[in-house]
Amino acid sequence: MDFSVFEKRIGLTFKNIALLTQAFTHRSYLNENRAMRMEHNERLEFLGDAVLELVVTEFLYAKYPDKPEGDLTAYRAALVNTTSISEAATKLGMNDFLLLSRGEAKDTGRARQIILANAFEALIGALYLDQGYDVARDFIAIQLFHKTDNIVEARLWQDAKSRFQEIAQEKAGLTPSYELLGQSGPDHDKQFVVGVFLGAERLAAGEGRSKQEAEQQAAQKALEAKGW
Repeated sequence: MDFSVFEKRIGLTFKNIALLTQAFTHRSYLNENRAMRMEHNERLEFLGDAVLELVVTEFLYAKYPDKPEGDLTAYRAALVNTTSISEAATKLGMNDFLLLSRGEAKDTGRARQIILANAFEALIGALYLDQGYDVARDFIAIQLFHKTDNIVEARLWQDAKSRFQEIAQEKAGLTPSYELLGQSGPDHDKQFVVGVFLGAERLAAGEGRSKQEAEQQAAQKALEAKGW
């Protein structure tokens, strides 16, 4: 794998290229390539997660001097969640450089999101060790800080049910209700279908392995259906 291409993409040159390689190395890859003398990225991910949290906390603390701790915590959680940082990783093309087992390489959807998010945190850890805190902070700022205004304005820091209820009460003067429409599967692997209503109108339905998960999906679909 030619990581110099990725270095050009992010505009940085590593002093220790092994750190960059490690950041992209999934545990499964080493399980299939036991002769390779290298580490997987989980320790770097652990370090990068801490650096990411500190950088984002420092940024939000300065950006919102009048917001209470609870709001800042919610903003931070939305900014650094798996979806947000995996999107940042995807924009950087990190998927092209992942070192995965043949099995993991076939994964898509949520499983790949998690792998990308972990690699993004590992990359931050590698940057911190190789280039120092200021470079890691600047990298995080470029990749993530622009998302903040939209997260706050669109209330993406709230879960979908809370967001939908607040907006529905504000715009329609109604509180959403949820109704179980159906369930299927054995007890250990149930699938639930839940509808969300405003008054008598059913706006959307969601599915999930729990009623709560189905309600969250229904609320998200209702937000999209209403353009909220």
